[in-house]
Amino acid sequence: ADVAVLVAPATQGEFESGISSEGQTREHILLAYTLGIRQLIVAINKMDANLVKYSETRYNEIKKEITSEIKKVGFNVEKTQFVPVSGWTGENL
Repeated sequence: ADVAVLVAPATQGEFESGISSEGQTREHILLAYTLGIRQLIVAINKMDANLVKYSETRYNEIKKEITSEIKKVGFNVEKTQFVPVSGWTGENL
């Protein structure tokens, strides 16, 4: 595959758990790179959640954290696209 879509939750607690040292989001970033994928699209999901409510602040916080992680692994952050989405409402899908 040339490109992978990484789906990360925007909800408090879920994102922090996923990006932690033992988290699945972090593992999926490393796994994608190990499998030879060099370009990512990051879908920040659950933007419609009650505590998130499409918050630009929360979106930027998650984007900053994921950008830091993918850069450490070796992805070119200049080529990475971030998209706020809601799987529940179908927003930006």
